[in-house]
Amino acid sequence: MTDFATRRTMMVDTQIRPSDVTKFPIIEAMLTVPREAYVPQDRREAAYVGEHVAMGGGRVLMEPRTLAKLLDALDIQPTETVLDIGCGLGYSTAVIARMAEAVIAVEEDETLVAEAQRTLSSHGVDNAAVMAGKLADGAPKAGPYDVITVQGAAEVVPAALLAQLKEGGRIGCLFMEGALGVARIGYKIDGQITWRYAFNASAPVLPGFAARRAFTL
Repeated sequence: MTDFATRRTMMVDTQIRPSDVTKFPIIEAMLTVPREAYVPQDRREAAYVGEHVAMGGGRVLMEPRTLAKLLDALDIQPTETVLDIGCGLGYSTAVIARMAEAVIAVEEDETLVAEAQRTLSSHGVDNAAVMAGKLADGAPKAGPYDVITVQGAAEVVPAALLAQLKEGGRIGCLFMEGALGVARIGYKIDGQITWRYAFNASAPVLPGFAARRAFTL
């Protein structure tokens, strides 16, 4: 039988801590949440490798380092409500739920939504809900949010999503600029988003987050 608990500790010790992630809530969450439970059954052996885990349909579960560094930069507080866009089978939501007061997650496929909610519930995550809808639309009825996380990359962030961020709130997102990816944290100040560099990383662009291509003859 695979010893996932040992792999989880090794992931934190070899991928998370060396990446200058030191905040206790993040370390504790990633030591506790069983990542293998939130990936497709046939990919569980790859759950703790230091790279993205393919989820099908061009989607991935982001590598542990990238998620941890994004959460470190966002500095989520116990009183905050978080919108988690593109949660997949719910791993990021489960991790964030250990830091935040509440998490609303969004996925497009209703089967995926049902499976993610079922897995979260089976692991006692009672302060998170997974909703079905277009990723680019977010979940406005449950907003606004203190923090928004995007579990994948963007070329542009939809205005509808930014509108759901509270004044003074933060959004964390990877931006793909050609082959290069940059993680940035956006701060909402006087209704405008100011982006600041966080670190380098890359991931597939999420549906609805690609830039429109200009038509040329």
